Amino acid sequence: MTLTPLPDTMPPVSREAAGVWPSGIGELVAYGVERPGLIPLWVGEGDRPTPAFIAEAAQRALRDGATFYTRMLGIPPLREALAEYVSRLYGDPVGPERFFVTVGGMHAFHTAIRIAAEPNDEVVLPTPTWSNFFGAVAMQGAKPVPVPMQFDAGNGWSLDIARIAAAITPRTRAIVLNTPANPTGWVATRADLEAVLAIARRHDLWIVADEIYGRFCFDPAHETLGRAPSIRDVWQPEDRDRVLFVQTFSKNWAMTGWRVGWLEGPASIGRIVDGLVLYGTSGVATFLQHAAITAIREGEALVAEQIAQARAGRAIVSEALSAVPGVELPAPPGAFYAFPRVPAEPDDVRLAKRIVDQANVGLAPGSAFGPGGEGFLRLCFARSAADLTEAMRRMVPVLGKR
Repeated sequence: MTLTPLPDTMPPVSREAAGVWPSGIGELVAYGVERPGLIPLWVGEGDRPTPAFIAEAAQRALRDGATFYTRMLGIPPLREALAEYVSRLYGDPVGPERFFVTVGGMHAFHTAIRIAAEPNDEVVLPTPTWSNFFGAVAMQGAKPVPVPMQFDAGNGWSLDIARIAAAITPRTRAIVLNTPANPTGWVATRADLEAVLAIARRHDLWIVADEIYGRFCFDPAHETLGRAPSIRDVWQPEDRDRVLFVQTFSKNWAMTGWRVGWLEGPASIGRIVDGLVLYGTSGVATFLQHAAITAIREGEALVAEQIAQARAGRAIVSEALSAVPGVELPAPPGAFYAFPRVPAEPDDVRLAKRIVDQANVGLAPGSAFGPGGEGFLRLCFARSAADLTEAMRRMVPVLGKR
């Protein structure tokens, strides 16, 4: 990823503002978004509107007068609901004092980086990874250090622990661990988690754990858990003070536009988070927080439906694309993205634009996700079977052309 030169007509701006990383996804969206009938699979959201039971909770809160300034760390009932949810899901009792409500997962991640790193520090990012991670680290004045993962056309993606260990320097302050991963669908094994935690212990580093897609795990070995492996499965009591968890209501509960998320970490940083929220956003609207309580306490059936839809979408996409000669697509074990590669088409931006032009389907170029993503395409399959079936019908002939 390279920064776009600033126009000569722009007035003087701060170095932080000028250094904002571009979005390779946004380039493709701008290229094709106005085309009639285009099937948009380029961003990370499904096609299901937020269900009425959640929206009605926000409406009730508005009618009841939940329109005033709020607590910076979140209203106590929501923090309690989050603690109950996490304790139940992971079998690891935690208290509400560890939970801090944020304006979506991006705000949670940005807050985590501001806590973990100072300007000129380094943050290790296994790549390909979500492009926003690079931007948030750079905006803090820190240096993103990409560490490419390994790809095998038959077995998919794997973490290169030796590369991560070799990337650690005296300036390293944090390792970002996104599992299940965007865009690859990679899911960390218990051995991966133990190895990363050992590196963090050895060098006194933070781990910023993005487990936003933790419920979207398609490995039969994890079906009884109802989730992917987590850093919580391998940590010791002393590790609780070195992990910051980034989370959001966007994916599980179909609330992408609501912008409600949370950061979980040691209770001792509550005063710091309070100040960062105060001078950043001044908190999440109270009526939205009431809707979030309803989502997390009454939304398990919705989460199950979301997972089932993603599982069906995964099957449609994997079956169609893996049958195309020259397309490499190991079935992703988690999240809700396919990340195929066409070795004969190394220019992923050019290929993505050709798919827009010839198939009227929008995909994201893999190069937008950092080193190791070049030559791949990201496709979100958290959509209706009808849309995905039609998208494959249009795309397969295009990908089959050489």
